[in-house]
Amino acid sequence: MKKLLALLLLAAMLLSVMACVADPEPENNTDPENNNTPTIDRPTSYVRANDEDIYEAILGEYTQLLDAAKAAATIDERFVLFAKAEAFLLDSAVMVPTTTQGGAYTINRIAPHTVPYVQWGNDVDRLKSLVISDQFLTKEERADLLAQWKAATLGEGDYDPAAYLVGKGHTLKNIYKTTFATAPVTLDWLNTSSQADTEITVNTVDGLVEYDNLNQMQPALAESWEISEDGLTYTFTIRQGVKWYTAEGNEYAELTAKDFEAGFHHMLDAAAGLEWLVEGVVAGVSDYLAGGEWANVGYKATDDYTLTVTLEAPTSYFMTMLTYSCFLPLCDSFYQSRGGVYGIEEYKAASANSETYTYGINTDVSSQVYCGPFRLTLFNGESQIVVVKNEQYYKINDVTLDSITWIKDAGENPMATYNDVISGVYAGTALTESTGTLKKAQTDKLEGDEDTIFNTYAYVSDTNSTTYFGGINLNRGTFALKNGAVATTKKEAQKIDTFLAVQNKDFRQALTFAFDRAKWNAVSRGADLKATNLRNMYTHPEFVSLSADTTVDGKTFAAGTFYGEIVQYYLEQMGSHIQVQDQIDGWFNPEAARTAFAKAKTELESKGVTFPIVIDVVYYEASTANVAQAQAFKRGIESTLGVDNVMVNLVEATTSDDYYASGYRASNGEAGNFDFFYGSGWGPDYGDPSTYLDTFLGYGAGYMTKVIGLF
Repeated sequence: MKKLLALLLLAAMLLSVMACVADPEPENNTDPENNNTPTIDRPTSYVRANDEDIYEAILGEYTQLLDAAKAAATIDERFVLFAKAEAFLLDSAVMVPTTTQGGAYTINRIAPHTVPYVQWGNDVDRLKSLVISDQFLTKEERADLLAQWKAATLGEGDYDPAAYLVGKGHTLKNIYKTTFATAPVTLDWLNTSSQADTEITVNTVDGLVEYDNLNQMQPALAESWEISEDGLTYTFTIRQGVKWYTAEGNEYAELTAKDFEAGFHHMLDAAAGLEWLVEGVVAGVSDYLAGGEWANVGYKATDDYTLTVTLEAPTSYFMTMLTYSCFLPLCDSFYQSRGGVYGIEEYKAASANSETYTYGINTDVSSQVYCGPFRLTLFNGESQIVVVKNEQYYKINDVTLDSITWIKDAGENPMATYNDVISGVYAGTALTESTGTLKKAQTDKLEGDEDTIFNTYAYVSDTNSTTYFGGINLNRGTFALKNGAVATTKKEAQKIDTFLAVQNKDFRQALTFAFDRAKWNAVSRGADLKATNLRNMYTHPEFVSLSADTTVDGKTFAAGTFYGEIVQYYLEQMGSHIQVQDQIDGWFNPEAARTAFAKAKTELESKGVTFPIVIDVVYYEASTANVAQAQAFKRGIESTLGVDNVMVNLVEATTSDDYYASGYRASNGEAGNFDFFYGSGWGPDYGDPSTYLDTFLGYGAGYMTKVIGLF
């Protein structure tokens, strides 16, 4: 799974690491008069409740709906039933989708679609084929290239942006510099599920297959593959002659099928949030994670160049899963030389000893070996990270860059970053209202140009399948970081009142319906693009469509119906006003928000809750955009619901490390140091709606339940 990090210039994430002091747990059960709302007696002091009880009361039915979808007789019926489950999730209001990536005014020297073009997996972070000019691309040049690309996807000619740009007088560059906000915490690409950790390392290792820039799957380390007639066995022929190299460029070992088996084994042992993705898909995984034998897992090297994968059941989207990091190889011999072992308990014991287990340490580029187009040669999490071209790469002609450098930039000085883009240090940047860069580009001119930078070069970047969302902490366990920073000012009674309020579905709906996401987004994007990247459902609304007419619950959906249209139908059946299509504010409804709040207030006051309910939102004070969005959120909620009813308490983080510790880097639900947060998101790992929806499964099975304070 891919937990995505929203850029500080565009959004915020909030979570943390310290449990509160507690009295005995209150009794939890469900109130039959209020759908999906647990009844919790008011305690005398704040105590974190039982995650399982809260999940079952609020989202237990969601799990049942997902189970029904997975048991469907056809893929089309599966999609319809997933849509029904997603409608339930949205209506529960434990989360509210906010935005997707892109949709911002941008200036760039990079030709469009010169990296893999696909909605899921890690391939979009593979930068080996970037085509970069020494000049910004004009609007006309970009339009020409996009037309050529679209024609090529239809089989009408080739897409050769390098030749086009050279013909237009551009000089191509082979060095690329960009920025990072938070450094990878590990170089072990199988021991993390965060994009911030893998977006760099994925450039140093290849998988079995990968997508090209025309959205076509191509062989990578698997030269070819065969699928059995029953759809259960996949046999991959591994490319011969591929080598692992050290950071210094010295050959270490030949890559074999055993390295793929070793990688999969280690991924399951590490249990860093990738393992549930393959549980129930690859045969024997569930049993192994429960203490069974590795011999029964269906992921084996049958000889040096043959990898055989056995599935639990035919899985139509299995090949699309292979572009995600959980299927990457590791060099078995190198791993063991660094103290690596196999077996869940054996790994726990070995990895706890930092003196003997030294694999994938993020302060040491020599603690990993590399088989991809680049080698990691410099890693300083506080300044810069550098990869250089692997001259022995098996597809060296595909590599357009000699090096890539990531430079630390947590958004503290966006105007300096803008100036670096203009001077050519970086290839491009988004232009945003809150940072002043949009206004500056609308007045600045480059030497020799007759018109402004904005009028000559700016375009609106593509949106994609990533979904950011705001989450309500249903069971808060942290009110300050371990170092004492980012601390709430709430009193004990206010903690209790907030906890009781967020258990109430009407209160959650009031809060999410009062969130004016368009105004909140406008402080960054600008008023004219305030809705361009808005998203209203978790799954991309056009992620999949029906291949045939499909009847479920007495309703027939026509062939070609997009997934989002089906979600919309089920929301309407539930009486919801939510509109799921992109590029509108389909949730914000002040009248519905106030109606829901009035109902919630009556019930909560009967339980002794006093108002206003205080909602903590963390922001990074050095980021102009982050501050502006936090203030916009506060204004919107308080003006819609009334400050006497809900008060948004903005909690300052003075360092980017504290900010991320209070959100993106939180280890679990209990570590969440927020009441409401926005900006952490999810990018799909494969081509099935379950890649989104399974992230809200309970009991630790779903990765994103931590964002609503559970598990």
